[in-house]
Parts: sequence; C-alpha cells; structure tokens
Amino acid sequence: MLKIDIHTHIIPEHLPNFKGKYGYGGFINLDHHKPCCARMMMDDKFFREIQDNCWDPNKRIQDCNHHDIDVQVLSTIPVMFSYWAKPMDVLDLSMFLNDHLADIVHRYPKRFVGLGTIPLQHPELAIKELERCMKIGLKGVQIGSHVNEWNLNAPELFPFFQAAQEMNAAIFVHPWDMMAKEKMTEYWLPWLVGMPAESSLAICSMIFGGVFERLPNLKVAFAHGGGSFPATIGRIEHGFNVRPDLVAVHNEVNPREYLNRIYLDTLVHDPLKLDYLLNLMGPTQLALGTDYPFPLGELEPGKLIESMPYEDNIKERLLNGTALEWLSMKKEFFL
Repeated sequence: MLKIDIHTHIIPEHLPNFKGKYGYGGFINLDHHKPCCARMMMDDKFFREIQDNCWDPNKRIQDCNHHDIDVQVLSTIPVMFSYWAKPMDVLDLSMFLNDHLADIVHRYPKRFVGLGTIPLQHPELAIKELERCMKIGLKGVQIGSHVNEWNLNAPELFPFFQAAQEMNAAIFVHPWDMMAKEKMTEYWLPWLVGMPAESSLAICSMIFGGVFERLPNLKVAFAHGGGSFPATIGRIEHGFNVRPDLVAVHNEVNPREYLNRIYLDTLVHDPLKLDYLLNLMGPTQLALGTDYPFPLGELEPGKLIESMPYEDNIKERLLNGTALEWLSMKKEFFL
C-alpha cells in the first residue's frame, strides 16, 4: 500500500545569521559541531540536537525506503514560526524556508510534498505568503496552535482561514509555545502535558469560535492525534449542553458535529487509542503521521497502523486515502 506520512519536519542545513540580519535575537541558528549533527541554538541557548536526516533529503529517502514510506509531507520545525518577531522579518524568514521546501519538492516530486510557514501574527502578510506558497508548488501551510495572545478563533485570523478555504490550501496545526510552561520546568512536561493541551485548545477554539461552521470546506489537520481533545470530547460536549451561556456563545452547534470535519494524524503511540480514534472519528478523518525525525515520533513509521487487525480498505485509508483527500492530490501522481 502507498504510505504517506503527513507529519514530518525539516530545516535547511545552513541558516542565515537572522540576528545579524534583523538586528535582534531569539531566532534559531545551527551549530554544526560534528559531521552529520548540529545543535539548534536560540542565540547562545541550546534548544535541540538534530542529525542530518533533519535537513538532507537523500538521508530522509534512505530512512523512508527502510520503513517503506513512499511520501513525506514536509513542514518546518515549529520553533521556526517566530510569531513573536517583527512581521516583515518573519515574512522574509518564511520565504527563505518556503523556497527551501519548494526546491526539495521540485527535485523529488514523488517523495515529498511541502507545507509552508507564514507570518501569522500579521494576517495580511500571511495571506500574501500563502498565495505565494501555492504558486511555488506547496500544498498549504503549517501553523501554530495559537498566535501570541490570539487563539485560533481570534477575529483577526478569520480572513486568513477564509483565504485558505478559497485557495483549497491544506492547513496543519501543530502545538508550539506550550501553555503554562513556567509551571512545567521538569520531566519534559511541556512536551508531555502542554502539547496535548495545546491541540485541544486549538480545536475547541476553532469549533466554539465558529470557524468551521462559517467555513465548511476548510481543510485542517491537527498533530498528535488531536492531543487531549478526542479523549475529552465527552466532557467538552457536556459542558456545551449544561452551560451554553458560557460555551455556546459564538456557535450553537454541538461540538461533536465537527468530528467528521477535521483531520487528525495517527501519532498516538497506543493501539487502544488508535482504536478509539477510529471508532470516534472514522477512517476518513485519520492519516498516518509520525513526527519524523524526532524522538517523540513513531520510531518505526507506519508500524502501529500495520499491526492493527483492520481490513485492508481501512488501512489503505489511514495510510494514504485521507492524506490524499486533505492535500487534494491523486494517488496516481505517486505511482
């Protein structure tokens, strides 16, 4: 079966000196301190160690071949969003990253699909760069679970979502800048606790804010199996029913009605959770996603889906059908 991984991250091997270019710090730079490895540094602060599979498309293809992954959907590492920075600087940064993505997709069109990044703190510039992304061969964009003080229901962001629907652009929502991180200084808790909560924040904001109701053809996928949202949909629906004065302020439609309108990746690390998602959402809303090449990802891409006792048509949908629908692509393109 064709396997499309909708959740993988990439970064150029060599980054400009953004601090020198823009005149202030806070941006990521790479310290290639030994062969095939680099330290991601935020100014002088260590952020993450990465290997060459995070920038080298040929190394990625080797890994994909080893795990029988046919296609990766590429998006930047979320720390590169830089929503906190000056909008024109982030437009310039986004264009650099998006041109890099487009070049890889053009060189390896059967192996990679690209999702750009945008200066979403300035929706007008974000729309402008989204238009350019679509023109240079990308299929949409990856955005964060919030944009500084805006949740995704912020009225300032609605024109961007409206433009994405008009352009038939795929949107991938990835958690970043996790909530309450100042209370989670130990045990990697921002990634283990904050990330799932961020995804639920994003989904609930878009549902209760009426974004999906007003834009019925908007194509949005959420990372990490939707985080904590699927497991708490009962509580969310109950709150909607018993306190509509607090919950149903901007949208009077039951949140459960949107389960067939959003996509989730399958990065849940647990066969019981995948079964739950399949029963809750149906196979048409789920797509293989691994968070390659990071350790919190599925280290053997596709193994969880393939290990499940599902009929072939369900596995086919999870491994490629939903991804193709979300990306508005045809299976024959990759064969």
